[in-house]
Amino acid sequence: MEYILIIVSAVFVNNIVLIKFLGICPFIGVSNKVDTSVGMTGAVTFVMVIATIVTYLLEVYVLVPLGITFMRTITFILVIASLVQMVEIMLKKVSPSLYQALGIFLPLITTNCAVLGVAVLAVQNNYNLLESVIFAVGNSIGFGIALIVFAGIREQMELVNIPDAMKGVPIAFVVAGLLALAFLGFSGIV
Repeated sequence: MEYILIIVSAVFVNNIVLIKFLGICPFIGVSNKVDTSVGMTGAVTFVMVIATIVTYLLEVYVLVPLGITFMRTITFILVIASLVQMVEIMLKKVSPSLYQALGIFLPLITTNCAVLGVAVLAVQNNYNLLESVIFAVGNSIGFGIALIVFAGIREQMELVNIPDAMKGVPIAFVVAGLLALAFLGFSGIV
């Protein structure tokens, strides 16, 4: 039951993008088309889960025993950047087609603060390894839902007549705010 609560909380109640406001750059920048949003969601899910596992293990077996938890943020950033580079190199050699499909998204993930935020929040919430992985998966799903729904709305907005002053980023921010308000409605669930 606790695992279900972690997932529901991560996906709806404490959505990483719409409630925690982490990962806004790819949320606004990559959400023009549903196809690119799905690709970004897959890449973020993969990196977020692996990064959470590695950072949890580093926290428990290196930072805490050595008494250097103050190095958490910089260590996690280095781990995430290294993981993204390793994934990029491995995909280039193992699956060039998948590398081409995700190629543009992989460098973007290095600067996605949602990945770092999930790793730090998993440690701050004192989750064990399984709970941390479930938390990362839930946040990945929440990130994906927000991104894909937002992309779908933006695709539909291209078909309607919007005043010139509101076209582009201004209407995107209004819609993002409305989505955030919609997700606030879930706050009483957990």
